[in-house]
Amino acid sequence: MARLLGDILFNSAKTFPDNQAVEYKGKALSYTQVVQRVDSVAFGLAALQLEKSDRVAIYLEKRFEVVDAIFAAARSGLAFVPVNPLLKAAQVEYILADCNVKILFTSFMRLRQIHAEIANCPDLECVVLVDEIGDGLDIESLPFRVIGIESLKQEVEATFHEIIDEDVAAILYTSGSTGKPKGVVLSHRNMVEGAKSVAEYLNNTCEDRLLAALPFSFDYGLSQLTTAFLVGARVSLLNFLFARDIIKALEQNQITGLAAVPPLWLQLADLEWSSEIANNLRYITNSGGAMPVATLQKLRTALPNTKPYLMYGLTEAFRSTFLDPAEIDSRPESMGKAIPNAKVMVVRPDGSECDPHEHGELVHRGALVAKGYWNDVERTAERFKPVPGGFGQIKTEEIAVWSGDTVYRDEDGFLYFVGRKDEMIKTSGYRVSPSEIEDVIYESGLVSEVIAMGISHPKLGQAIVIVVKIDNGGLEENGDAAKSLLSHCRTEMPAYMIPQHIQIETNLKRNPNGKIDRKFYAEELKCLFA
Repeated sequence: MARLLGDILFNSAKTFPDNQAVEYKGKALSYTQVVQRVDSVAFGLAALQLEKSDRVAIYLEKRFEVVDAIFAAARSGLAFVPVNPLLKAAQVEYILADCNVKILFTSFMRLRQIHAEIANCPDLECVVLVDEIGDGLDIESLPFRVIGIESLKQEVEATFHEIIDEDVAAILYTSGSTGKPKGVVLSHRNMVEGAKSVAEYLNNTCEDRLLAALPFSFDYGLSQLTTAFLVGARVSLLNFLFARDIIKALEQNQITGLAAVPPLWLQLADLEWSSEIANNLRYITNSGGAMPVATLQKLRTALPNTKPYLMYGLTEAFRSTFLDPAEIDSRPESMGKAIPNAKVMVVRPDGSECDPHEHGELVHRGALVAKGYWNDVERTAERFKPVPGGFGQIKTEEIAVWSGDTVYRDEDGFLYFVGRKDEMIKTSGYRVSPSEIEDVIYESGLVSEVIAMGISHPKLGQAIVIVVKIDNGGLEENGDAAKSLLSHCRTEMPAYMIPQHIQIETNLKRNPNGKIDRKFYAEELKCLFA
């Protein structure tokens, strides 16, 4: 029985020792081989004598060593922190410093790009490189130790920290509506129960072959790995540039399960799906935003025997709802109902349950609710609060996650998404904080004021738009200012955060409180991408 995150791998290795566990670039490793690799890294981490739950960050594209590091950290009683490989140096520095990372797994090329920034991380003790040390960087001058992963590995069995299922397994960073990204703290129980729940309603078995196309820093992407390992299935790791790369991987690896976000599905729906893919692909899943009905119809036409699962989730509770494929024709815009072993409520501000069709906040309770935000008592208290209604005569207080999302339930109990209470931007499947974008724009020194917002976009879900008041600085022409701002953004931001439109104003419209009038600009620009 799986209790800890490492159990889902090691149990499958006992049951399916020769099954292929992970495939990458045409090479496959069996469950026995993966366990051997994980153990050698875990023994090496134990030899470093870190404290229980110390953080181990992983800043890499998907590859075998990422799997090794994730499960080795969890097995040895440490907490892994997967960092989105698209992030730039300043963002990586923030995450490493914010959760006091002790060990970082990365490549030499990535280290060369970020070494100056992460030198400011006071807790970073060691960088483990998954490849050879190259030229262009004085390793000896760095304030932390740099070693190769082969030097870390050990074959001598080590003593690990004693852990239980409520101990911290991972910290996943997600953007907040204000300020910097926040680290969602997940326990072993959160991750194991999440994998069990998803595998149950997707009917995953050891015969499945899943494609991991989404980043492991995204809980939806990471679940492709944990769900596959739970049932002894195979997962193929893919780092792709174009949607057609996914189509190629589906065919080459005879994939049975594919997960993607709406902007990616929009691209995939316009491509040609071979009969071989259609015959193998048992199901597809969507999360990270609503899939347009027209996109879903294209996919169903191309994949007539493939079951589509439409889902809703949030990092703070992993996954909350799914729509049974049998219900799609009758209610294609529904989020469905609660996943197994979760309770989803729709409540009023006072905590009482809403009537059918009455709008309220989605509240999720159960084993998948995270432990809170790392080192952030205030924001944890805002989002993680007692279950509405309590337990009658039972005095024990259970904490639920209050999503901040407005939904309603119909007479049959099916849920529908209405909107977000905060100002988060949902673009390309990512949740992006407006203030995080605004901070980067201010750092350019080119503007005196800026607001960032999300505007409805047919492919991205929402496109990032900024409205700025230019601090001239010699830039007389608006076109030159926009070009300079875009150049700054491309240097400092991952691609998904770069604004799709820059609106330059001489004076910014303000509301009665003297603040920039976001509602005015959102209304003015709402048809920008129509």
